[in-house]
Amino acid sequence: MLSRFSRFGLALPRTLSAPPARFVSQTKPSSATGSAAVTELHRREESSDHGEVSPYVKNPEYHGFSDDPVEDEWNMKVGFFFGVSVALVIGGTYLHYLPEAGMRSWARREAEQLILLREKEGVPLIGENYYDTNKIILPSSEDK
Repeated sequence: MLSRFSRFGLALPRTLSAPPARFVSQTKPSSATGSAAVTELHRREESSDHGEVSPYVKNPEYHGFSDDPVEDEWNMKVGFFFGVSVALVIGGTYLHYLPEAGMRSWARREAEQLILLREKEGVPLIGENYYDTNKIILPSSEDK
């Protein structure tokens, strides 16, 4: 029996198929009992197997999400859908629309607009006094 959420790929703990609960008393043993009392709520089912069976034996197509084969398959499909498809599509779209690092294309467009403007006005692209001559420090003739 599947829980109503397992068809949506949500793994919820199953309370009906859980092993019987055992409680060990934490109180000090009285002289009558002699040891900590173990109380079983349900009668222990006799089992012929010795230990747990590998999930691969129960379900040859085990994906590692759940012991139930149907729930395991749904959880695998939902996990891969969100983990691969959505992450690649949304992540790729996000990376594509990030602004350009360094703004190189913006700088080139701005330079092309400035060149067109200066050609239209008849001004040289770069003036002969591009740098302020008062701020340039030239080495003296003695240093050579």
